[in-house]
Amino acid sequence: MKRRDLLLSLATVPSLFSGRSPKRFSRFERGSFAIDANRIRFFMPHLKERFSIMFMADTHLFRDDARGADFVQYSGRMAKAYNQTKHFQTGETTQPEECFQKTLALAKTDDVSLVALIGDIVSFPSEAAIEWVGQQLKSVNLPYVYVAGNHDWHYEGMPGSLDELRHTWTHKRLSPLYQGANPLMTSREINGVRFVALDNSTYEISPEQLAFFQKEVATEKPIVLMIHIPLYAPERPVSFGCGHPEWGAKADRSHELERRPRWPETGHTTTTMRFYKEVTQAPNVVGVLAGHTHKQTLDVINGLPQIVTPANATGGYLKVEFVPV
Repeated sequence: MKRRDLLLSLATVPSLFSGRSPKRFSRFERGSFAIDANRIRFFMPHLKERFSIMFMADTHLFRDDARGADFVQYSGRMAKAYNQTKHFQTGETTQPEECFQKTLALAKTDDVSLVALIGDIVSFPSEAAIEWVGQQLKSVNLPYVYVAGNHDWHYEGMPGSLDELRHTWTHKRLSPLYQGANPLMTSREINGVRFVALDNSTYEISPEQLAFFQKEVATEKPIVLMIHIPLYAPERPVSFGCGHPEWGAKADRSHELERRPRWPETGHTTTTMRFYKEVTQAPNVVGVLAGHTHKQTLDVINGLPQIVTPANATGGYLKVEFVPV
């Protein structure tokens, strides 16, 4: 058998290698990927035009003004957490606002098709910081999508459940960044690729978010899933990812520091665990992009690549390119 014929023959039986059912999807949906430092390339059969996006998370902007005076008891720790940082590539001293501006300038120079802001862009929901982000985005005039991370809406020590606090501050402060989209779930399509952004900043997925994801999968178009908290991956710590089988109160080591409710005794909901299973088995999810950990990592889960970006507070980002093959 010729080498080309052998490769084509093997490609028609993806379940032998990935554990995934081919269903109705083309055997060419997934393609391949490459990583060179923080440059990511997805090589995609049937893609008609090359394009790129800029993926950013964990800028941790701490700008505040007199309007935040009544909230200092809740914002004090995070207001001091990232005042000065070291650049992720050069090690030179920098700070979050400079990093955010430089990353947006690079996105503008490269004429990316989308800027993805996926959580912890601000360290707490300060009006001054949110307004500043909006001004910077307006100045570069690029399409963008935003979902919150676990700090964007969190005033540490403020009474209320995580769901209640997220609902309050996403609507009261963060709403301008959503551009009218649902704060918990949204999607964009570029050249036939669906970019699905879900807010999993409580480590959980709601039934409505699961249904939204299922509807996106049903389009049978290539999907890039963008979430703040990565998915569970083998040998990563419990705090690393959404869907870890040991996630819950016993494993929660940060609730006192962050002054928030402890993770539930019962662990993840069945909906969250179902979401994890469906993401890692969906044939047309080509990759997962995430933040939260502040350290660039790659995990391949059941054949699905998950890349975590370095923190934008240190200048980090992912330049993600989609290349026809």
